[in-house]
Amino acid sequence: MNSLKPKILCVDDEPLNLQLLDAILTPRGFEVIKAVDGHAALERIKSEQVDIVLLDVMMPGMDGFEVCRRIKSDVDRGNIPVVLITALADRENRIRGIEAGAEDFITKPFDIAEVLARIKMLLHVKMLNDRLNAAYHNIARLSAFGEHIITNFDPVNFDFMEKIDSIVQQIIRNRLDLIDSPQIVVIGMVDQAGSCQWLRYDSIDTEIDRSVIGLNLDQKHAFSASMTPIVVFYNESDADLAASALVEELKKNRIPVSNIVRYSNDKFCFLALNYGREVTIHDATVLNSVVMQSLFLRSLALQVRDTESAFEYTVFALARASEANDEDTGDHILRVGNYCALLASQLGMPEKFVQAIRIQAALHDVGKIHVPAAILKKQEKLTCDEWREMKMHTVHGSKIIGGHQRMGMADRIALSHHECFDGGGYPYGLSGEQIPIEGRIMNLADQYDALRNARCYKTAFDHQTACRILLEGDGRTIPQHFDPAVLYAFRVCQSQFADIYDTLMQQNAFLEGS
Repeated sequence: MNSLKPKILCVDDEPLNLQLLDAILTPRGFEVIKAVDGHAALERIKSEQVDIVLLDVMMPGMDGFEVCRRIKSDVDRGNIPVVLITALADRENRIRGIEAGAEDFITKPFDIAEVLARIKMLLHVKMLNDRLNAAYHNIARLSAFGEHIITNFDPVNFDFMEKIDSIVQQIIRNRLDLIDSPQIVVIGMVDQAGSCQWLRYDSIDTEIDRSVIGLNLDQKHAFSASMTPIVVFYNESDADLAASALVEELKKNRIPVSNIVRYSNDKFCFLALNYGREVTIHDATVLNSVVMQSLFLRSLALQVRDTESAFEYTVFALARASEANDEDTGDHILRVGNYCALLASQLGMPEKFVQAIRIQAALHDVGKIHVPAAILKKQEKLTCDEWREMKMHTVHGSKIIGGHQRMGMADRIALSHHECFDGGGYPYGLSGEQIPIEGRIMNLADQYDALRNARCYKTAFDHQTACRILLEGDGRTIPQHFDPAVLYAFRVCQSQFADIYDTLMQQNAFLEGS
């Protein structure tokens, strides 16, 4: 909780008057800042967080009316209450003070009780205005942030938790003097299975730290029992706060509680904890805006997930269609996708690359749709013309996939997965790093799976034999066909290739038998 003393700037060219105000205010819990003229007062206001100004009118150089006028014309400091202290009690000077923007007048000689009462009243009004302004600026900033998210929305690279982290960054306190912001944020989300994950956010050296915590809160104490959301706020002074199950559970997880603003519906709970002063309905309004953005992003995340699921289904449906005349079923496309993902991960590729190649590798042979079934199923050696036709499935595949940026990896894989690192592959005889990395990965994955499975022209090899052929060569297949880095990655994780093959083959046998 904020323990800063209210700062009162006292401006007077008479040192005795400043000493008198200091003697009155300091013992009563105020921090007194002194200035002996108007210019000094304006400088102190720029450098200090002033809460109220007690301003003498009759000063040499710049009088109190002009000082007040300049304070009120400052966009950032115009909300500071100014009290004019003057011996000029006539109507004309009071009007001048009102026109300058002063909130109040105290006539010399002044009554101490009156001075304190007016200061208390003006500080209360300023506090209310400050909180209202803070809420307005927070909501305006959140609106601008939300507009930025929508304007730059990218469904392919959308990361829900990254966006939630960014929203928390907008409201959490990253400096001690930001008393209008919470020190800790706790978020609970119920998934489709009914289980809840709780996340805690702390601001550490301007960076946001997110951790998973194990709050043991049931629906009654954390979430709204109905679809109607609840937005509430509590301070330490509230009688029911200390005894609440929510606070007790938070404290068990070493989360101190001095105040809370809480939003909850039946699936989502957002707790903003420990503002630097007592919380109000304005803070609840800001939090409601925060949660609306979070819920909107959650809705987007669900839609993106559904779209991704449909995308994957379409990719695999097209891939299965391409293998209608092949001897293997769609299991091949599943296996090579997993092999490619394993190799990509072993090579240290980004997670998005790993997930993309797992899916898009399935379309590597989609061009076989244009290859006659008689060629695909021929048991004898292919003629030169037939072999030329077979090799064209790479080019056909690239044309089928097309130029959409989302399918760029699938396009490159389809066109290059039969290129060899030594330049002996097809369709263009590319070599080395001329071959896209996804093509180099797919080349080895495809070769391994081909060795493991029987064809009309060959028997199936076991895992050890397939590894020996790839790593040592058998005359037809040689290590020089493969990118050395990819081949080394295979050497490191070759046992996992066997696990993938055995697992998917067992799953297929189970499905066929059921």
